[in-house]
Amino acid sequence: MSTSDPSEQEPEGGGKPSFDKQPPQEGTPSGAPSDPYGAPPPPPPPAGSPYDTPGEFTGTYGAPPPSFGKGPGPGPGAGPGAAPPPSPGTQPSGGPVPGMPPLGTWPNRILARLVDFVLVEAVAVALVVPFASFGKQDGWVGATWLGYLLWLVYDGLMLSRDGQTFGKKLMKVRVAMLSDGSVPNAAAAWTRSAVFIVPALICCGGLWWPIDGLFGVFDKPYRQCIHDKAAKTVVVSSAA
Repeated sequence: MSTSDPSEQEPEGGGKPSFDKQPPQEGTPSGAPSDPYGAPPPPPPPAGSPYDTPGEFTGTYGAPPPSFGKGPGPGPGAGPGAAPPPSPGTQPSGGPVPGMPPLGTWPNRILARLVDFVLVEAVAVALVVPFASFGKQDGWVGATWLGYLLWLVYDGLMLSRDGQTFGKKLMKVRVAMLSDGSVPNAAAAWTRSAVFIVPALICCGGLWWPIDGLFGVFDKPYRQCIHDKAAKTVVVSSAA
């Protein structure tokens, strides 16, 4: 008769309890390793970078800048509707700068100079008559020199006021700053007048004016004479 106690029989596997055959804990995902102490494993990290989650900033770095003007393009006003820049050596459409009138024509400019010349010389002669006889050379020389000086002052004062002498008003042209079309300031007006008059007064006589004028004939695109180049001015058409 056996005296062994069934409760004292060694369990299968060498007498040690097997933890591998314990049932999975509730809430443990299928296929995930289980914690022998019952704690669930941490959830897996989300896919992708944590910076992929949208935050307060909703813009995008590196996006192309917004297009300004009337059409697409890299700068203001660029696009199919924008006018192309003028080619070098050609006169722009309209005036020298946007919004300015067209350039004054040569006939009007020359006639304006002749009107001013006759006007100034008439005043010079009237001033010289009481003091010199025109039957002698000194009378004409005195009138000529006085005419040059009067023209210098007359031209500088009139151009600094509104860009027009009496001859220019009659022929509907005016002098304007090349940069923006404004009335010449005092420095520009007097520089223009001095460059036109002083060389003729000092050494060149009547030879200087044809040289000065022919320079403007060949100048492109603004038809500037030497006195215009010196003062940074241009002659444009005027309605009055």
